[in-house]
Amino acid sequence: MKDAPLELPEAHWLGSARLTAGLDRYQRLDLAAHTRVHPPLPRPDRDALLALAAAVELPGRGGAGFPFARKARATLATAERTGAPPVIVVNGAEGEPASAKDKMLLGRAPHLVLDGACLAAAAFGAEEIVIGVVAGSPGEISVPAALAERELPCPARTVCLPERFVSGESGALIRGINGLPAVPAPLKARAADGGTGGVRRRPTLLSNAETWAQLAIAARLGPDAYAAVGTAAEPGTVLLTVNRPGAGPLVVEVPTGTRLGPVLDACGLQPGAGVLVGGYHGVWLHPSGAIDAPLSRAGLAHLGGTLGAGAVVALPHGTCPLGETARVAAWLAAESAGQCGPCKHGLPDAAEGLALLAAGAAEPTVLEDARRALGAAQGGGACSHPDGTARFVLTALDVFSEDVDAHLAGPGCGRPVHGALPLPRAEGSRLEVDWSRCTGHGLCAVLAPDLIRLGPHGYPTSTSLPVSPWQEHGARRAVNQCPALAVRLRHHG
Repeated sequence: MKDAPLELPEAHWLGSARLTAGLDRYQRLDLAAHTRVHPPLPRPDRDALLALAAAVELPGRGGAGFPFARKARATLATAERTGAPPVIVVNGAEGEPASAKDKMLLGRAPHLVLDGACLAAAAFGAEEIVIGVVAGSPGEISVPAALAERELPCPARTVCLPERFVSGESGALIRGINGLPAVPAPLKARAADGGTGGVRRRPTLLSNAETWAQLAIAARLGPDAYAAVGTAAEPGTVLLTVNRPGAGPLVVEVPTGTRLGPVLDACGLQPGAGVLVGGYHGVWLHPSGAIDAPLSRAGLAHLGGTLGAGAVVALPHGTCPLGETARVAAWLAAESAGQCGPCKHGLPDAAEGLALLAAGAAEPTVLEDARRALGAAQGGGACSHPDGTARFVLTALDVFSEDVDAHLAGPGCGRPVHGALPLPRAEGSRLEVDWSRCTGHGLCAVLAPDLIRLGPHGYPTSTSLPVSPWQEHGARRAVNQCPALAVRLRHHG
């Protein structure tokens, strides 16, 4: 592979480099460079590999943190019971705009990820390895090139998924592999159990790209050397994506438990108005408490936070915190699959209330209505998207409480919105109402109730939310059947 189609994320490390080894010398590690940087890979059998994963207490690195060894045992138990060989799935379908660690690994160190997947495939007698990547990402070319360079224990293939936030959810990835829309399944099913939750109904062992790379590092080092860095409960290192204003994301490898302050300092950043840890399903930390926050799952949980996929954003003082939060909340509402009440109603309602609050046009009840909608969304969704979105917004309202008061009391904080929280380039459609034509008939609100609401006088209220894919049918009906021809669907991208 001579040239990557996209700019590859920059990598750095604090302490010793493991996952990032060699990236100071190579833009991308092909097989020859990979074998020069990393020692030969051992070939543990099934029991030895399970014992290794348990000994290093390897958690999933995609956000949920489920123990790899427990997931593997469940998958193998199903395989033994049904007689169907398992399928190994690498989840590199990173739809989190603030995270670039999977793009970095699959684009720059693909063989390290494949090492871990091939170890499991050989030890567990897998039928197939499937690597899920985002269409248009560096991994779309890097991973097939790496597969062509090496010997494999079983057939392997790459599946490209659309760049959407929910595409990286495990159930959405498996649905995409099975040829279905890449959205979370309406009914939850464990991949390890096979059936509707597995690839081709086979028992499926699915883990994040970083998890597979960590497994390969642990196999080379052994449990004692692997645990030489990190904490006793969470040994090893962790990949973070530190987002920098005006520059590309920096993927940083640090020993687990490292304090956040030194990481920000090494990246030339200050805590600013607040620090988001865990990405857009994570939590906001007050700048006074962010410096000493330990970057481990247990350490952040003690502070009410979550490590998630390791995305970090320090919000500069010069931008409006509520405006930034409202932008992301609107995007998260549009990124949902629209399969349950919280995603169809709770998240859009909260996002619209936040937009009014950021504009300084909210009534005092709007804030409480938004909190109530988000509270109701938690725990009631078909997947974790409503819970994560609620966590992101509710902690923002707490950390930026002074700004909330300023926006409720008058026109706002006076600061512009600089777009410090990264979002993809705007694409899609938006419903618009031509007020010179509208007669208040109200049919549009009947045909597209998730998009258009009527005000006290029977006319549509303006909405700040784009049209989600699952809303397009209702939007087109509203446009086509408006008696006054006052509704139009504007495309942008």
